[in-house]
Amino acid sequence: MVRLLLDISRRYLIGKKSANIINIITAISVFGIAIGTAALILILSVFNGFELLLTSLFNPFNPDLKVETVEGKFFNISDEQLAQIYSINGVESVSKSIEEIALFDYKGSQELGIIKGVDDAFVQVTQIDTAINFGRFLIKKDKVNYAVVEEGIRNKLGLNIENKSVPVKVYMPSTKKKMFGAKEFVTKSFYPTGIFSKSNDDNNQYIITNIALVQSLIEKKNLYSALEIKLGSGADIESLKPEMQNILGDGLIIKNRFEQDEVILKTMKVEKWIFFLITGLTIFLIVVNLVAALWMLVLDKRRDISIFKSFGFTKRDINNIFLFLGVFITLIGIILGFLLALLLYYIQKEYGLIGLSDGFMIDAYPVQLRWTDFIIVTLTVLFIGFLASIIPSNKASNQEITLRST
Repeated sequence: MVRLLLDISRRYLIGKKSANIINIITAISVFGIAIGTAALILILSVFNGFELLLTSLFNPFNPDLKVETVEGKFFNISDEQLAQIYSINGVESVSKSIEEIALFDYKGSQELGIIKGVDDAFVQVTQIDTAINFGRFLIKKDKVNYAVVEEGIRNKLGLNIENKSVPVKVYMPSTKKKMFGAKEFVTKSFYPTGIFSKSNDDNNQYIITNIALVQSLIEKKNLYSALEIKLGSGADIESLKPEMQNILGDGLIIKNRFEQDEVILKTMKVEKWIFFLITGLTIFLIVVNLVAALWMLVLDKRRDISIFKSFGFTKRDINNIFLFLGVFITLIGIILGFLLALLLYYIQKEYGLIGLSDGFMIDAYPVQLRWTDFIIVTLTVLFIGFLASIIPSNKASNQEITLRST
């Protein structure tokens, strides 16, 4: 019986109607659904593209795993714990780092920023050297302190890394008890050797130097802000984390590469689904044309409905005929929408049809398709089309039409 109802619905879709306006309204419905479907796919693909771009930009600065304290700024790690971490299968390198807010002074220009002290393993753990845009990565040589500086604070201070005669002075409040007349600030200096871009930080306020310099600034030894860990290829991060957590204890938290920037990624995902919802509501308004098309088909097929009823078709059967018809129209719109989305996706991917304004690190909106998006969009648009078909279908099943006798 279902097959018969489907066949009747298909014939109503492609068959001749008594009024040409029905075909026009149906075509408008299909076109509207296609445009809405394509919009949903493209919106998701743009957010996917930005998400992929951001995660790729995290790579130079974010380690595979990062250990931080749950409370406070600093923690201590024993040599025994460090040795146990190194003994875990899959751990290649561990870097100890410490960071704090400080005041920087260069030729009279002053700016607050974050100074981060790292050990020699930092380059192996994060590949920060690949993010150097100008100069080179050097943090200490022959007892002289050096540093690499993020673009933002370089611009604010007006640093010239080619000038080797003028150091950058860094000031930090002293944490020790001070005698009357003692200095309230600890002062150190370094020479900038390179400019880097972390890309995922809006403030761009990082300066990276050797860990001994920062420890002398905060006047604390053997305390760290983080352990940054490099894993071997193929290492299972999620299986390593519990083993590492047992070594470190409950006072420390272990974050993978994405959890280190989860605020940015979560915000982007929220925005993504808000835009998806708004576009879905727009499609719901568009399918008003589908209601009109089905309504006119019901009026056009009143004689057929009375014939079906005389043959024993129930109200449910009549209702299903027009529900199936609404679903068919929606499916055609979805398929055309997918084809349109794929065409626009290819053009944007290859030629950058829609560009970004100057100042962005890319010229055009990034896009990436995921097969799960097609499933989500199909279910969403089908549901909207189904809802739009309910009222006309109920109208058809409740029609009390009798055949005239001759």
